[in-house]
Amino acid sequence: MNPELQEYREKLRCSLKNIDDIFDECLCEAKSVMTHQGIEAWLDSASRVCRLGRGTELVLLLLEGMPEVVRLTDESIIYEVADIAETLSSQLIGTAINPFLSTLPAVARRLNDTQLLREWLEMVEKMADEAKEGLVPLLARILYLLNQLSLGGLKSWMNYGIRAYRDQPHRFPDFFSLQTADAHAILQRERHGTLYIDSERKLNLYLRAFWNRPMDLRPYSLAFDLLRQPQPHLDKLGFHVPDVYDDLNGVKGIDRYRAMITHMMAHKLWSKPYLADNFSSFQHLTVETFEDARVETLAIRRYPGLRTLWLSLHPLPKEGDCPEDYACIRHKLTMLSRALLDPDHPYTDPVLLDYVARFHERMAEEAYNTALSTELGVTYLAKIYEHNFRKPKVWFEETQVSYRDDNRYLWMFLEDAEDDDEFHSDHGKSNPKTDDEPEGDILPPQHYPEWDYQIQSYRPDWATVYEAIQSPGDPNVIDRLLEKHSLLAKRLKKIVDLLKPQQRKRVRYQEEGDELDLDVVIRAMTDFRAGTIPDTRIQQSHVKDGRNIAVMLLLDLSQSINDTPEGSETSILQLSQEAVSMLAWAVEALGDSFAIGGFASNTRHEVRYTHFKGFKESWDEVPKGRLAAMTAYYSTRMGAALRHAGRYLEPRSEEKKLLLVLSDGEPSDIDVQDPRYLKEDTHIAVNELDRKGITTYCITLDPNADEYVADIFGANNYTVIDKLERLPEKLPQLFMALTR
Repeated sequence: MNPELQEYREKLRCSLKNIDDIFDECLCEAKSVMTHQGIEAWLDSASRVCRLGRGTELVLLLLEGMPEVVRLTDESIIYEVADIAETLSSQLIGTAINPFLSTLPAVARRLNDTQLLREWLEMVEKMADEAKEGLVPLLARILYLLNQLSLGGLKSWMNYGIRAYRDQPHRFPDFFSLQTADAHAILQRERHGTLYIDSERKLNLYLRAFWNRPMDLRPYSLAFDLLRQPQPHLDKLGFHVPDVYDDLNGVKGIDRYRAMITHMMAHKLWSKPYLADNFSSFQHLTVETFEDARVETLAIRRYPGLRTLWLSLHPLPKEGDCPEDYACIRHKLTMLSRALLDPDHPYTDPVLLDYVARFHERMAEEAYNTALSTELGVTYLAKIYEHNFRKPKVWFEETQVSYRDDNRYLWMFLEDAEDDDEFHSDHGKSNPKTDDEPEGDILPPQHYPEWDYQIQSYRPDWATVYEAIQSPGDPNVIDRLLEKHSLLAKRLKKIVDLLKPQQRKRVRYQEEGDELDLDVVIRAMTDFRAGTIPDTRIQQSHVKDGRNIAVMLLLDLSQSINDTPEGSETSILQLSQEAVSMLAWAVEALGDSFAIGGFASNTRHEVRYTHFKGFKESWDEVPKGRLAAMTAYYSTRMGAALRHAGRYLEPRSEEKKLLLVLSDGEPSDIDVQDPRYLKEDTHIAVNELDRKGITTYCITLDPNADEYVADIFGANNYTVIDKLERLPEKLPQLFMALTR
């Protein structure tokens, strides 16, 4: 060992084995990026880690990893790393030191900034102080998390976990290892870019509007980009798309999604699979290039604006950029692809120009012939083939067309297939129905947040609502209930007649109307004879001037309404049917917009929302039949149901929007032990609706409701009905009093 090396080795006060084997190499690397003071700090920090008495590996990790960290940041970070190692050891979480030091170089490469790395070190210290049980799982997932989140997003995600599970520290490992639903939900909320989950409805509507072909969209994660990033593709299950897209080249993430699914839809409409075994791997690439251009040309003929969108995302490689020691096939085919799409391309290669011309000539004559792509692809490869195509190093720069799929849809593989079950193709029947799947349309679930009063924050996408239209029953059942209350109906009719809009107002100055407005006609004639331009709005109309109300009645369909109250012969369920029938009859007579829904829950994963009557439906045989078939089951997760009902009321154009809730008890569910939790969430849901201009009013049948209902709905927004047998009378009267 030379004297200089010996001097430095003596400054490393650590006698553990194996250090001498790597010390020379580590010192050379450290000297290339550190000053003399930095090397002193590096050796001193390694000595401090050695004194922790936790083995050789930790010292080796610091010696080997710190030069790379310093290269990416600066020397001031060295002592801070040693401080954290000592802190972790002193707080009895020494098992976290190894993953902390081993991931530090990769974290530094990801952040590539001294201040950001310093913030990460502060986050590690906070975890050690407040959530030590979750630190090792967090460090195990840190590279995955940083591939999904900015450091600010990671900090928000981490702080949520600390707050949410502060009183349940045994749950910290589950959250920070991404084993809980809210860990994934918060992760989605904090991600940058355009999230698929936020755009799913827009994309489905886009497919329906432009192509009239709904498709299943199946997101996959882009977070795993350390090895091989997955690509968009289509198969028998649907369109597989990234779960998040950043803006690119000035194109918004949502437009990148549209460009991608439009390209895949073009394949779905106009491509047919080729037998892959009949072509070489290079021929696959050239055929795919021409087939991509063929289907895109067909799509552009239908929607010309697609050319601009696709060109903004298509790379524009320069001729001659591919070095001689690289395989250039991808480079050449990307230039061809650009030239086929872009009439103003800059390329001058005569073979490329010849095949671009051939392509457009054949597209003018046989655009729907899929053989066009194979014939041009095979002959084009024969023209451009070079031996360097087989070199191990492939030139990828400016060759990735981000909106295109991986073209697995274009190929069928017969090789090694002995029966139909082994046929290697994605061109089977789309998503075949199994015996366990129900018939008919299935509405996709909706996810809603819930308010957790303990952490004073929302749990995003926490409750899942499944909605369905109630299957029909016998409408005569409801007619008999109405006949039972015929005397009540007569009394209510008098009130209804008083509330009906009687007035009509005149709307003047219209181009088209019911009749001439004589005053305006005379004025127009005077103007005409005076030589000025007359007002042509000489018509008038008369419209009703009165009620402008939309009402949603939301029924609590929990198991408890099957009970029969003491002293009564009628169940709460039947009383509810009678009351709703009377209310529907009264509202129909008033002419107000009216809808009926019901809800029940079986944990947060299954909130059932049932439609009995829509706003556009009349009170006739169909909704009566649904109401007659009403059943009750499960529990009362009210907040999610209120938010879902609000989605139908919010877009209504009426001046007044009223959500009536008919319930027989407090919010509850079998997966919630804290009796306050769902009450607080329901109160927050009521406030959310109020901010949207929706008034929520509760009619409760619970004799103990005074203890909680005012805290949820407000002091003036509820009524307790003590005598349940009077519900059919009270409900319509209450409605008319509220909307008078």
